[in-house]
Amino acid sequence: MAVDVLQAKIRKLKNPTMVCICPTIRELPLHIKEDARHKYGQTLRAAADAYRTFSFGILDALKETVPAVSIVSGAFSALGADGVAAMQEVLSYAQSLGYYVLLDLMRADLGTTAQDQADACFGAIQVGEQSFTPYPCDGVLMSGFLGSDAVKPFAEYCRTGKNVFIISRSSNKSAREVQDLLSGDRVVYQVMADLAMRWSTGLFGANGYSEIGIAVGATNRQVLETLRRKYDRLFFLVPGYGAQGAGAKDAQFAFDRMGHGAAILAGRSILYAYQKQDGDGQDYQQAALAAAEKMKKQILSYITVM
Repeated sequence: MAVDVLQAKIRKLKNPTMVCICPTIRELPLHIKEDARHKYGQTLRAAADAYRTFSFGILDALKETVPAVSIVSGAFSALGADGVAAMQEVLSYAQSLGYYVLLDLMRADLGTTAQDQADACFGAIQVGEQSFTPYPCDGVLMSGFLGSDAVKPFAEYCRTGKNVFIISRSSNKSAREVQDLLSGDRVVYQVMADLAMRWSTGLFGANGYSEIGIAVGATNRQVLETLRRKYDRLFFLVPGYGAQGAGAKDAQFAFDRMGHGAAILAGRSILYAYQKQDGDGQDYQQAALAAAEKMKKQILSYITVM
């Protein structure tokens, strides 16, 4: 069960965090961009090469400290075919280093397309007598707003050691425009959490949490605390830490009394920590590691991972 694996990795490192690998060409260290430009010119291939180099460097730096990473497909696919190829390499490399690997799809499809997407992440795409897994990962983050037709192909793989996170209440400021709307006697984010529970039948791991979890931002502490009390068998993926304004004091409400049941997600505050220092980014790995260790220390000042 992937959620059991994720929780075990968190317990081993005593670190309930996940780092979001979401490179953008505007923020990368200059020396990485220049190296890529010398090889491939001012092209998308050069940008993709820079993303790959930077991501590999972050993964190398954090492998002894951070148990899990989220690879943001949108960041890589924005560069076209070269970006997707780089993402595939980053996914495989993260797995080879022993991380729990989440693929952030932030999307949903239907019918055969949904099945193909699920197979590409968790199973295999069959081409004649050959089979391929283009996007190897342990779990995916996706939208459930298309309903069970979109989620079911992925949920079927939850019976074979994979897991799914459904967006419930995201961390961005405008989330309230949709996710806080009333739907009968509930708000939309509660509807999504209820659906995650409904889809979880028979999918609870040894640690008591479902293979279908929800994403709940730490930027709204009241919502996070309320959902944790109500949905005590759903594992929470918690974005919003760091650059979006939430801190450990907010994130603490995602956990149960054992310090289990959640992974706090941070991206820019870790990846681009080097920007807070005087320098040219040559030390971006050391800066990312220091930021990750600081995040861990801050969270553990509010909770204890048993």
